[in-house]
Amino acid sequence: MTPNGWFQLALYLGVLLLLARPLGVYMAAVYEGVPSRWRRPGEVVERWMYRLCGVDPAEQMTWTRYAYGVLMFSVVSFLAVYLIQRCQALLPLNPQQLAAVTADSSFNTAISFMTNTNWQGYGGEVTMSYLSQMLALTVQNFVSAAVGMAVLVALIRGFRQTGTTGLGNFWVDLTRGTLYILLPLSFILALVLVSQGVVQTFSAYQTVPLMEAATTADGKTITEQTLPLGPAASQIAIKQLGTNGGGFYNVNSAHPFENPTPLSNFLQVLSILLIAAGLCHTFGVMVKDSRQGWALLAAMLVVFVPLTVGCALLEQQGTPQLAALGADLTASNLHPGGNMEGKETRFGIANSALWATATTAASNGSVNAMHDSFTPLGGLIPMWLMQLGEVIFGGAGSGLYGMVMFAIVTVFIAGLMVGRTPEYLGKKIEAYEMKMASIAILAPCAMVLVGTAIALMCTGGKATIFNPAVHGFSEVLYAVSSASNNNGSAVAGLGANTPFYNTLLGVAMLIGRFLTMLPVLAIAGSLSQKKHVPASAGTLPTHTPLFVVLVVAIVIIVGALNFFPALALGPIVEHLQMRA
Repeated sequence: MTPNGWFQLALYLGVLLLLARPLGVYMAAVYEGVPSRWRRPGEVVERWMYRLCGVDPAEQMTWTRYAYGVLMFSVVSFLAVYLIQRCQALLPLNPQQLAAVTADSSFNTAISFMTNTNWQGYGGEVTMSYLSQMLALTVQNFVSAAVGMAVLVALIRGFRQTGTTGLGNFWVDLTRGTLYILLPLSFILALVLVSQGVVQTFSAYQTVPLMEAATTADGKTITEQTLPLGPAASQIAIKQLGTNGGGFYNVNSAHPFENPTPLSNFLQVLSILLIAAGLCHTFGVMVKDSRQGWALLAAMLVVFVPLTVGCALLEQQGTPQLAALGADLTASNLHPGGNMEGKETRFGIANSALWATATTAASNGSVNAMHDSFTPLGGLIPMWLMQLGEVIFGGAGSGLYGMVMFAIVTVFIAGLMVGRTPEYLGKKIEAYEMKMASIAILAPCAMVLVGTAIALMCTGGKATIFNPAVHGFSEVLYAVSSASNNNGSAVAGLGANTPFYNTLLGVAMLIGRFLTMLPVLAIAGSLSQKKHVPASAGTLPTHTPLFVVLVVAIVIIVGALNFFPALALGPIVEHLQMRA
């Protein structure tokens, strides 16, 4: 990799860590309800919303009532997004007169955006009207992220509180996360993106003449091009900050109207991990021990940094096939070298690899390069990051509470080694917590493997695998991994906008979201009723480098044991074939 590539990776990590602490402190203050003059205008709106919806902000919810609020809000969100898509042709702000979205695609997309997955089996500019993009999809980008953050805050309260069943108020946490965190950050980012050339308009698509006529394969002459426009910047900002990832256009952040410059690229990829990193410090602040948050962030970085560097090096190395075709794989001042297939020249290999690992480490799923064109092992890394459970940063809130599940398993195993009841943050971890943590960790893993097997056995699943043999298997495995872990990224070569895949992946997204979220809330409810246990000589410190290493080992072992056979049948075999 070039010195410039190393510099860009170092700059990215430096800025991310620099911003994590102040943002984390701010988010803790928001959820704690600490008064601030900066939030006073929003407090008026907040109170008005509570009165309008009949919410008592002082009410404390049990974990079952909190979970009921999460589920009912999700059901209403699903129905709203589904109906808007189905009625699209009758609704305003549809200058291209796009037809209603099909029933199976509407079902899949509604689940996708409700679960913060944002998997897209459609092309945005030829499927969704401006109203659908704004009212259905962008709104869900805000609230689905806020739901994940609210569940994390409920879990934190479970650790912090003693002898109570109350975990806070879901509606208050949802409102504050949206109003004071996601909206202000998105507004600022959207303005910057507009300054870089990201489109934001209600004008209809524009037709412009080509400077030079082109001829299609069937001999037809093309003299003009249609430029898709729309209110893109407002959606792009929250799609990155909320770890949503759903693109306004079909090629997502590789499109020059979504991501035109190196600066817009840097800000967007920074936004993907920004809130997830900040929430680690929020966790530490709210449990009254900031070292706990930094330990979890360190565990994430221990996995993320080597995999990012590895992906960049593998792509910079290129392939023997490219060399055989006469391509110069050595980087120079004239060209980047390596494997540039499927990558934008304005970003290059380092930024493409960074984005690929950041978007799959987080449950974001947006892309600025086509993962299907990565080298076999370079493409394995983003896939494996998803299969680890989206806990290496992960989604807004969901990534950290997933990592806490692994921390619970870690202290339990450590407790078994020394023959004592394990403790985490002053609470005893017993059989109930372990059962719930096991469900949260293993349910998405099971869905990935079972879903892939179903797709490869059914005619409907095999019918739209357009690449042969090993690579086709990898594409199906990637798709189900993406859906089951609520990521949303995809590779080309698999026709996923079919009734079979829309249904299969929709079910996978539901399992990945709620069979993780509900056990987390159950654990929060159990812990909140327990007494704090003073630390003793036998207590495993959970803020030390040793604990970081143990957590990382558990995360990797679970990922390796579950998915190594499947990966061996896909990208690993493909790599060996490429080198043969």
